[in-house]
Amino acid sequence: MNNKEFIAELSRRLGYTAKDTSSLMTALVAKMTEELEDENIISIQNIGLFEVRKKNERVVVNPATQQRMLVPPKLVIGFKPSASFKEKMQ
Repeated sequence: MNNKEFIAELSRRLGYTAKDTSSLMTALVAKMTEELEDENIISIQNIGLFEVRKKNERVVVNPATQQRMLVPPKLVIGFKPSASFKEKMQ
């Protein structure tokens, strides 16, 4: 399902226009992005938990040249699904 199909289905279920639903989704993603940039945890009931995790620096080896390189630390987004969400996915 692509974004256009998702917006169409969501607007059908909510009874809003596709334009209103698209605006709602844009606002939702913007707010989630803002919260994650501030390294806050986002918990959505019956879906799961979004959080920013810190990956430590590490040494990797290029398999072609055997050259060792240092990868700097970085922040990544992690998702932990709720128990009810896991059950629905099985």
